[in-house]
Amino acid sequence: MNTPKDFVAGLDSDARKTPRRIAFITKRTSPQVRVKDEERVMTYPEVFFRAAVAIEVLAITLVVVALLWDAPLEGLADPMHTPNPAKAPWYFLGLQEMLHYFPPVVAGVLVPGLVVMALIVIPYFNINIEAEGIWVRDKAKRLRIFGVVVVVFCVFLAVFRVWVALVPTVIVAAFMYLAAQAEPQSSTGFRRWLVRKPLSFWIMTWFLFELVVLTAVGTFFRGPGWSWVLPWRA
Repeated sequence: MNTPKDFVAGLDSDARKTPRRIAFITKRTSPQVRVKDEERVMTYPEVFFRAAVAIEVLAITLVVVALLWDAPLEGLADPMHTPNPAKAPWYFLGLQEMLHYFPPVVAGVLVPGLVVMALIVIPYFNINIEAEGIWVRDKAKRLRIFGVVVVVFCVFLAVFRVWVALVPTVIVAAFMYLAAQAEPQSSTGFRRWLVRKPLSFWIMTWFLFELVVLTAVGTFFRGPGWSWVLPWRA
């Protein structure tokens, strides 16, 4: 014998636990249902489709650029007439510029390897395990460490006269100091944005800034014998 089921109507604001409900709306009750958004986004299909769309847009953009502009290729290589300067492709000009100042092992292996390892390891440090702003906790102690590291690194670059790498380092250090002086509740949106950035963000920013500057110098400001020339006088 089947026992009759009791259907009890109740008020509940969580639409995900009880998607089907019976609610009695009175004059003093709002029919609005409050739903709390999840902090995580599902990898499939949301993130997957976003990545697919981004890849398609990038591929179409590259095809359009390739159809409109020809690649800046030079003539056939002639072993009897070596160009001066013999420049690497643009994506290696940053390393070639570093080879002008440092030995090959340092410029081609040590420095890029240390930067890549730092970008991999630093997000897992206790200082940055939750990707919080670098100046959120222990500001005084971290400022002292930051000052010592910046001074030592700038002296190192000055000793080897790597001025093209010293300028971006000073600029990034200035922005980091500006972030250290700001508060998370600052009235300026830009300073609030700076103070929330983790250590990995600053290292990646410095790395990309250095890469752009070194590539630009190697492309436009290097002439015969890798000497310094102005692009409008070359």
